[in-house]
Amino acid sequence: MAADLGLPPPPQKKEEKRMKRIRFTPLFFRRIHKWVGLVLGIQFLLWSLSGAMMAFIDMEDVRAQPPVFYHAIAAQGLLPPDQLDLGKSVQSIRLHMSDGRPIYEIVESGLVRLIDGSTGDAIIVDEALIRQRARLIHGAKVRSVSLLDAPNLEAREFDGPMWRVDFADTENTSAYFAADTGQFLVARGDGWRLWDFFWMLHNMDYVNRTSFNHPLIIAVAFGVLFLSGTGFYLLFKSFTRRDFKWLKRSSPKKSKPPLTSAG
Repeated sequence: MAADLGLPPPPQKKEEKRMKRIRFTPLFFRRIHKWVGLVLGIQFLLWSLSGAMMAFIDMEDVRAQPPVFYHAIAAQGLLPPDQLDLGKSVQSIRLHMSDGRPIYEIVESGLVRLIDGSTGDAIIVDEALIRQRARLIHGAKVRSVSLLDAPNLEAREFDGPMWRVDFADTENTSAYFAADTGQFLVARGDGWRLWDFFWMLHNMDYVNRTSFNHPLIIAVAFGVLFLSGTGFYLLFKSFTRRDFKWLKRSSPKKSKPPLTSAG
């Protein structure tokens, strides 16, 4: 043994001392291209599947909403606004018919109050009122009523607290009403929920389901760009001169000029 004989240890190769450097060779790009292609290939399948399903689902069923009837305001017995209990910071007054009676919708300091236009009494938007209005827009039995502090995904285009009414029908319809005014906002069923699920897969917005400009889809877009660039590079490097021999064979041969004898 070298240590026992007092001999110096054998010299180590310089390659063992140095860390291996990354060489940008076709093999390196081929390995990266393979794994990036595997990950993005799954997303390509999801894009194709979700796009096909959104095209297959009938949009008329997705957009279907319960009919909302608007009635003419009964002028007889209507109290004028100056006879109502109004504060000094009134921003707007709106009159409409609902539940068979005229209702004043008054905005004061950013808050909404409802007043019966016939009696001048305050109207409280509670569960009983929401149940009454829900029966007017949908004939199915009301299964449950709940108050939401913030909109969920089904009513994401609206703001503020709202009431959710679930009906016992074949579509499992849910209707949403504004918490301050009791106004009907939107209704969603299983057809819309199925379409919205594939919409989420298509735009890759798994949180809000609204944006096409979120970081995840931007990263995937750059990944697709990298995949295309490396694919073109590997395609170019895969060709050799032998692949283009057929061009020389098909090119017309130039005729040689006839030989002339001197003199």
